[in-house]
Amino acid sequence: MELLVTFFLDPVVTRAIGATLSIVLIVGALQKLRDQVVFAAAVENYGLVPEAILPLVALALPLVELAAGVLLLFPETCLVGGVLALALLVVVTSAVAINLARGNAKIDCGCGGLSGQPLSWALVGRNALLMVLAGIAMQESIGRDLVWADYFTVASAVLALVGLYVSVNQLMTTAPLALAVRK
Repeated sequence: MELLVTFFLDPVVTRAIGATLSIVLIVGALQKLRDQVVFAAAVENYGLVPEAILPLVALALPLVELAAGVLLLFPETCLVGGVLALALLVVVTSAVAINLARGNAKIDCGCGGLSGQPLSWALVGRNALLMVLAGIAMQESIGRDLVWADYFTVASAVLALVGLYVSVNQLMTTAPLALAVRK
């Protein structure tokens, strides 16, 4: 167990996870901000926000997401970024879970523009994993400085993790469609 804790507190791991989560959050925020009308419609479909404050919520969510992503990039601000990311993920994951419990799974998740990704328990699981990663990213690294080779390792890990995230997200989006066609 101690070895696992030491691994997750290594600065290469915390920086790689923080940078990966930053990319996920920043790209998602920019997609939502680029098409505010589509994102506001996605938020409205959840049926949880009063119409009077819908535009404010539809603007605030991606701005918080963007801020969390930027703050996670820097060791000096990663704690604040991690807390923002965790808070945001708790809110949106709760909204997904509430709608799944209501039987409202056919709406678009609103995760990034018009993604076509329906609500699912897999989405809740993905967000739970992102919450764990945010918790790791905001931890203070163990006392060692990064050396030049570590930066290559961080960059390679970020590329691999972003590729994995995009692949899993694509599978979560298309798998329900493929299964529906087979029926």
